[in-house]
Amino acid sequence: MTDRRIAFTAGLLFILATLAAIGAAALVPDLSHSDYLLNVADHDVRLAVAALLYLIAAGTSAGISIALYPLVRTVGAVTALGSVVARSIEATLYSVAVVCLLGLAPLAQDYAGAAVETRGPLQAMADTVLSLRDNASLAGVVAFVVGATMYYVLLYRSQLVPRWLSVWGLVGTTLIMSACVLALFSGNPVTSYAPLILPIGVQEMVLAAWLLVKGFRSLPVSARVVA
Repeated sequence: MTDRRIAFTAGLLFILATLAAIGAAALVPDLSHSDYLLNVADHDVRLAVAALLYLIAAGTSAGISIALYPLVRTVGAVTALGSVVARSIEATLYSVAVVCLLGLAPLAQDYAGAAVETRGPLQAMADTVLSLRDNASLAGVVAFVVGATMYYVLLYRSQLVPRWLSVWGLVGTTLIMSACVLALFSGNPVTSYAPLILPIGVQEMVLAAWLLVKGFRSLPVSARVVA
């Protein structure tokens, strides 16, 4: 695969992953209220479409590091492989979160059809499933940070893209890791820390546009180190 094709593929995957994640987040019924099961029961089709979009986002997220691997491995083979592994773990954890999300649908239907006095156990099960979903999503974001940091380090070393783009990426992954730590100790979903997530989201779209329009710079011979 040529460098230009790698750049185009990676740029396209960055955009698809972001659009799918945004679309899914917009479609998921509100799960923040105490009566969220009734909301899920009323919007089961939206929930299914959101789950599909989340799976697309998971697959394309792993695909980014896979697409970059043939090029960045010439800069650091072990680090490049690590980014593929980390982002594949990310995709797996996101898929677990999707399974949990879909698991809310039958519970919601049973909850909506049950008498008020018998809803307690269903609510407790749903709360557990929702907690598992949040934890899987949080772990997935941590895996994303590890994988993305690895290939941003390689992009910085190789100067395949302007270094300001790579530095922006490294700052963005640091900020989103801060959001993960806050979410871990506060019990809030990591998505509730939008100001810490936004920088990496914008950076990925800028990087995607750069890759689609300009592609990668030529890789200097001195940068081709296996490490």
